[in-house]
Amino acid sequence: MRSLIDPTDLSLSEIDDILALADDIMKNRPKYAEVCKGKKLATLFYEPSTRTRLSFEAAMMELGGNVLGFSSADNSSASKGESVADTARIVEKYADIIAMRHPKEGAPLVASMHVDIPVINAGDGGHNHPTQTLTDLLTIKQTKGHLDHLTVGFCGDLKFGRTVHSLIKQLSLYEGTHFILISPEELQVPDYIKEDLDHKGISYTEVTQMDEVMPKLDILYMTRVQKERFFNEADYIRLKDSYILNLDKLANAKEDLKILHPLPRVNEIATEVDNDPRATYFKQAEYGKFVRMALIMTLLELPKPE
Repeated sequence: MRSLIDPTDLSLSEIDDILALADDIMKNRPKYAEVCKGKKLATLFYEPSTRTRLSFEAAMMELGGNVLGFSSADNSSASKGESVADTARIVEKYADIIAMRHPKEGAPLVASMHVDIPVINAGDGGHNHPTQTLTDLLTIKQTKGHLDHLTVGFCGDLKFGRTVHSLIKQLSLYEGTHFILISPEELQVPDYIKEDLDHKGISYTEVTQMDEVMPKLDILYMTRVQKERFFNEADYIRLKDSYILNLDKLANAKEDLKILHPLPRVNEIATEVDNDPRATYFKQAEYGKFVRMALIMTLLELPKPE
């Protein structure tokens, strides 16, 4: 029995297998319609989510399984003071696999240590979001054809963005990756991530403006400046409009650039970009369902249907 807490819990070969399975699911959806018949997924979401929770639920239902759970801490026994470990122990009696989102870093890991069913980290604080990372990898693989030798730009809130931290970790494993980190000084990637890149000998560049680096990018990963991650509202107001992608900024970009965003967006991507063929973020959300279908099958050790 395995859980997925951190993106690095999976080896490169295991990631490749999951992406290949997701690709097969996309091409042969009817074949997988009853793979999880009789299985139940518990979605334990201690903080609000639309895309991730619905994506997990849609994934399990499309595999023929069932879903139970809660969508906020207020709707659970956490409001009465129950611990994450105790909640997980109880839910284990009702479900075959758990997907957990929690505002505190490490909560899904705690849950996984107290149950004998797989636990999937669906986002813990500003730490990790491994299924979003798998979604991002599938999106890049499907739209660029490969995951190595890419120049990847991350733009916006790189300090608190767990999707950014997770994806940097994973793309670091692929040969020839170069990162361009575009952010205000206040929202730069944390030092521990840069130290890890230095230790691995992976090249990266830090800049404060996107215009100068746009022609170099194969992937542009946009993020919102998250109000809920700030302690000081004045800082949020001052920085939230720092980086807005519009068609003018794309004028010098490559024709085959792919623009990703974990969503939801606020105003960091102008709606005029949505019809540009380089905009990939809504397709990215769809890929999330297929990669979660593949992950659920993998962790439940279900065979691929003939």
